[in-house]
Amino acid sequence: MAFLRDRRQRVKISDVFSGWLQLTAGMPQRSYLGPLMFVILINALQPGCLTHKYVDDTTMTEIMRQSQVSCMQSFVDELVQQSTEAGMIVNGRKTKEMLIGKVTRDRPPSVTLSGTPVDRVTSFKLLGINVASDLKWGQHVDDITSKAASRLHFLKQLKGAGAGRDDLLCFCTTVIRPVLEYACPVWHSSLTAAQAKSLESIQRRAMRVIFQDDSYTLLLILAGVDTLESRCDQLTKRFFTRNVLPESSCLHYLLPDKRDTSVTGRLRQARTFQSLSCTTVKFRNSFILHCLLHYD
Repeated sequence: MAFLRDRRQRVKISDVFSGWLQLTAGMPQRSYLGPLMFVILINALQPGCLTHKYVDDTTMTEIMRQSQVSCMQSFVDELVQQSTEAGMIVNGRKTKEMLIGKVTRDRPPSVTLSGTPVDRVTSFKLLGINVASDLKWGQHVDDITSKAASRLHFLKQLKGAGAGRDDLLCFCTTVIRPVLEYACPVWHSSLTAAQAKSLESIQRRAMRVIFQDDSYTLLLILAGVDTLESRCDQLTKRFFTRNVLPESSCLHYLLPDKRDTSVTGRLRQARTFQSLSCTTVKFRNSFILHCLLHYD
């Protein structure tokens, strides 16, 4: 049991050692048992609200109706208590609170974490995606275009060093384009025309660096690649058909009920799922609605 108990550590700098420190939590890194134990501990965190967990990121969501009193503080207290019992600490500096929708007009009290107020923000980065309280993607597009544009510099450096077209194209499709496509099913269908054009311009600039021609359509043919918009649409459709449509998928519950097959079977073209009423353009362009309208 020395693997988990009675463990100590110290720091060595050259030939100087610090004193021994007794460890009360944690596990040795790079062990096979470590990730399994971490998943077990994380899975045990079950506050009384909608919770999504990915490795060490935990997102708690409360859906409130108008004039409803928020219970998020009790959910946070419950999470802190469960994590403390499991020997883990919730990092208050990385914890943020964001209000979405009409609740922003009549704001509930700020949440505190172990007595310390949690920062209330209008946007934050969740698993690499900039989520804004207005559910618009301007900041995210600006962020990824800036990141991808900085990598164009290395593409130019490689060309100046004499790299061939195949190598330059490989760099473009494996280093630059993934930045522009990352998690595109989440935001692709909600982009404005200007935002889509801003993203496409990065690939256009990359193609001109590689082939030195002004015709973007011709450059795409020479490179054997699709436009970025077409690629994102293909990735969105593939994610929907592979990870949402199958009834065995954990995301299948997001879809509305299926229509009566006795009715749809007599029609030439009939949608599989019932239509959802949408009163806003933002909801109509969201992932599920977009996919039901275009891929069902």
